[in-house]
Amino acid sequence: MGLIVNKNTPNNCQLGIWKITETLDDLISSISLSQEDFDTLERFTYLPRKLEWLSVRVLLNEMTQKDLSITYNGNRKPFIKGNSYHISISHSRDLTSILLSKDKHVGIDLEYMSHRISNLAYKFINNKEYITSDEELKKYHLYVHWCAKEALYKICDKENINFKKNLTIEPFHPLSEGELKGWVKNRRRNELFELSYFNLGNYIIVWICK
Repeated sequence: MGLIVNKNTPNNCQLGIWKITETLDDLISSISLSQEDFDTLERFTYLPRKLEWLSVRVLLNEMTQKDLSITYNGNRKPFIKGNSYHISISHSRDLTSILLSKDKHVGIDLEYMSHRISNLAYKFINNKEYITSDEELKKYHLYVHWCAKEALYKICDKENINFKKNLTIEPFHPLSEGELKGWVKNRRRNELFELSYFNLGNYIIVWICK
C-alpha cells in the first residue's frame, strides 16, 4: 500500500503516514542501508519490529525525496543526521507516521484503538480533565487524550514527565478531527500547546508543531 497520507499542515510542518503491506525484502530494496543499519536490523528478532523500523526510513525518504539517516539520543528521541529537520515518529500495527519540520519542534502519536483503555485511564487522566460519559464515545475520547499526552511527551524531549501529574488536556468534545489544548507543567516547563487530531479508520493520530 505504501504512502497513504503526505500533507503539509497549516503551520508549515509535513505529516506522512505509511501503510505496511510490503515484505521485508521489498522494504530493504526500497532504501539504501549502511552496514550499521543492517546490524541494527539484525538485532530485532520480531518481524513486525523489523518492518516498522524499515518503513520509517522508507517513509522519510518518500516525504523528503532525499536519502536521510535517523539517529537517536539516550532517551530514544529521534534526530535526522545533519539536523536538516526536526522529526517525530510513531507506529502502531500496520501504520507508521512521521512529522517533520525544518524550524519547529514536533511531536506525533498514532495508536490503533484495540483494548479497553478505560481500565488504564486512572494511570494517565487527572482530576482536572474531562472525559465524556457517553459510552459510545468514551473509548475514542480516552484514546485522543492518551495520544495527545504521548505527543506532548515527545515534543518535550521525553524528560521528567509524568503523564498524570505533569500533563493536562483541557476539556474538549471529541470529533472525527479537531484541535485541543494541553499543558505541560514540571520543573522545566509551564507551557500551553495547541494540538490537532484526526481518526483514520480505527487509528487515532495527534500531532503538534511549535
